[in-house]
Parts: sequence; structure tokens; C-alpha cells
Amino acid sequence: MSACLRTFGSCPPSVPRRPRPRARTPSAPSPAPRPPPPTRRLRPGGPGFRRMSLALFLAGVATFALLYATQALLPLLSADFHASASDTSWTVSAATGALALAVVPLSALSERFGRRTMMTAALCVAVPLALLAPFAPTLGTLIALRAVQGAALAALPASAMAYLAEEVRPKALVAAIGLFVAGNSVGGMSGRVLTGWVAQWWGWRAAVGAVAVLALGCALAFRALLPKPRHFTPAPLAPRALVRTVRGHLANPLLLRLYAIGGLFMTVFGAVYTVIGYRLAAPPLALPQGLVGSVFLVYLVGTGSSAAAGRLVRRTGRRGALYLAAGTTAAGLLVSLGGPLWCVLPGLVLVTAGFFAGHAVASSSVSDTARTGRAQASALYQSAYYLGSSLGGTLGASAYHAAGWSGTVLLGLLAVAGVVGVTLVGTVTARRA
Repeated sequence: MSACLRTFGSCPPSVPRRPRPRARTPSAPSPAPRPPPPTRRLRPGGPGFRRMSLALFLAGVATFALLYATQALLPLLSADFHASASDTSWTVSAATGALALAVVPLSALSERFGRRTMMTAALCVAVPLALLAPFAPTLGTLIALRAVQGAALAALPASAMAYLAEEVRPKALVAAIGLFVAGNSVGGMSGRVLTGWVAQWWGWRAAVGAVAVLALGCALAFRALLPKPRHFTPAPLAPRALVRTVRGHLANPLLLRLYAIGGLFMTVFGAVYTVIGYRLAAPPLALPQGLVGSVFLVYLVGTGSSAAAGRLVRRTGRRGALYLAAGTTAAGLLVSLGGPLWCVLPGLVLVTAGFFAGHAVASSSVSDTARTGRAQASALYQSAYYLGSSLGGTLGASAYHAAGWSGTVLLGLLAVAGVVGVTLVGTVTARRA
């Protein structure tokens, strides 16, 4: 029956069965991508640390060579422009004073555009201005060029300190900043020695041009060597936040003491090295310009003392290191009162060693103390530091004009007494706490 029905078409056509959908087993969720391993900070012996150290060392060389390019040439500038020591000292004081005023605003820009970018921009502006300085027709023009140059260089010191605080392990921070400060001492030394010998043969204009060429080479090597920052987070420009940050730092008693110590140390150093050229070139010493510039080889002592500041802090503590640095500086000032050259040179050695050790300890303490706004904290230290240089150069020249070298030494001893007093306040505060 069923067969007949299928034959005559009575049965409905067979419909192909659809395959039953298989039950889907829930797939396991795909594992979340693993976050990249945290980037380790730079450490001595690790990859990138040597490149970073050499790059910032060269940046320090360029900065100090440019900033104090005219300091060893002040007697020649006085003779060429018929100006007094106080007038020609402004070729140094204008540069350091402009740097002190510009360092805080430019440090805020480094929070937005990056430390590496700001340091590069500083050298890109300062080096061309240095190449123009030898052609200055008047002393006023030279002072103006030096002021703009100092303002441009303001972007480098604070950015360098903030870069180190972000990229270097805390235990190695003092040593890393010590190397940067050592670059400052080498730059100050090489610039002065170079200008001294070049000026003896070809005049002060050729000497200033030689420093500009040296800085150009350092700038190119710096840009090629410095590693890209790995721990920098850009922040938007916020003037009100900047003011709050600066106020917060200025309300911190420890930071205020460190700023005062840096400024007072630099007052001594600026006074001594602004005036020393006049003393060495005048009778009874009457040294030629090349030897006057070579006296600045004692900066090598500062290179060693600043690099050794980390070991000194580990042995004596920060305040102990500051007491030792102040005592060494005061001893050098007193020894330099002797008339013969064999008294002057050891005195300069002690002053230089004490100053650079104290500066390395104070500047690294600022970076370690500030937990936020490190660029502004370092900028305020640099501002106080270079204001001390500007005041020391101007007041030291005035004291020398009024009372000779003993007047300059008296000014330096007063500044050292200030360092000891401020450090003593910190010691008493720490004991009470």
C-alpha cells in the first residue's frame, strides 16, 4: 500500500532532514594580554648607564664652559673695553643671573615636552649665541648676548636633575648626580684653560670662539648618546598647578635649607673665581694670560670630590658631609691669603674641593627629598645656586676693588659661616624630631 502510494504520487515528497545543530560548548575566555614587564631603572654597570653618564657629563661640560667662558678673560676685557672689574664681571653675572630667573619657567616646560627635548633645545640656542659672542662690538652687546645665552642654558640643569631622578635607581642617584656635577667642573676648567692659552696668542675674541666650538662638539655627542627616557610621563601646562608646586617646595623647611646652602656655596665660588684672574695677573705674581687660565686646572680636584660625594655621604651622613665641605672651603680661603703662589694654589684646591662636594650633596638631597614636582624642586635649587654665583661675582669684584684679595676672602668666609649655620639648624631640627 505504501509502495503504491509512492508510485502514483499520493505520498508527499520526502523532505530532507536538516542536521540538528550541535550544542556549542562555551569556549574558554582568551587570556588577557600580559602587561609588559616594568622597565628597570638605570644602575651602574647596567645597559644604558654608561651612555647616560657620558651624555650628561658632556652636557655639563658644555654648560659650564659656555656659562663661564669670559671669567678667565676679565682682565683682557677690562683692557679692551676700558672698563673696571665690576663692569666686566657682568659678562659672567648677567649669564648666571638670567639662568637663575629662567630656570623655574623652563623646568615647567620640561614637564610637558620632556627632559631630553628641553636639554637639546637649550644647547641648540646657547651654542649659536656663543658663536656670535666673539663679534660683539661693545661691552654692553657682549653682556646682552651672555644674558640671553644664560637664559637658554637654564633649561639644562633642572631638566638633567629631573631626568636622573626619574631614570636612575635611588641608591645610585647621588653617584649619578656627582658625575653630572663632575662634568660641570671639567667644563668650567677646560673652558677657562682653553680661553687662557688661546687669548694669550690671539686675543679674547678667538678664545670665546674656541669655547663655542668645544660646546658644539659636546652638544652633538650629547644628543647622540643620551638614552630616550623610559619613566617620563608628560603633564599638561598648568600655571596654577605650577604656582602651587613652587609654594609647596618653598614651604618645605628642608628644601629651603638646601636652597640656601647651594646659594651660599656658590657665592663663595663665584667670588673667588671671578677675582682670581685679577690677582694672578697683577704684581707681584704677574702671570701671563696662559698661566692664569691654567690655574683653573684645579677644577680637576672638584671633579674628584663631587664624584666621591656619594661615598662621603654613606660614611658621615649628609649633614656630616656638608660640615666637612664647609670646613674645607673655609680652610682654603684662609690659606689663599698668603702672598706666594704656593699659598694661593693650595688655597684654590681646598676651596674647589669643598665647594663641589657640598654642591653635589645638596643638589642630590633636593632630588631625593622632593616626591612630586621634582623638576620644579631642582629648578628652585638651580635658581638659588646661580643667584649665588651672580651675587658672588658682583660682590666679590666690588670687595676686591675696595679691599683687595682679603676683602674677597672675608666675603667668602661670611658665606661659609652661613652654610654652617643653616646646616646646624637642620641638625638641631633632626634631633628634636
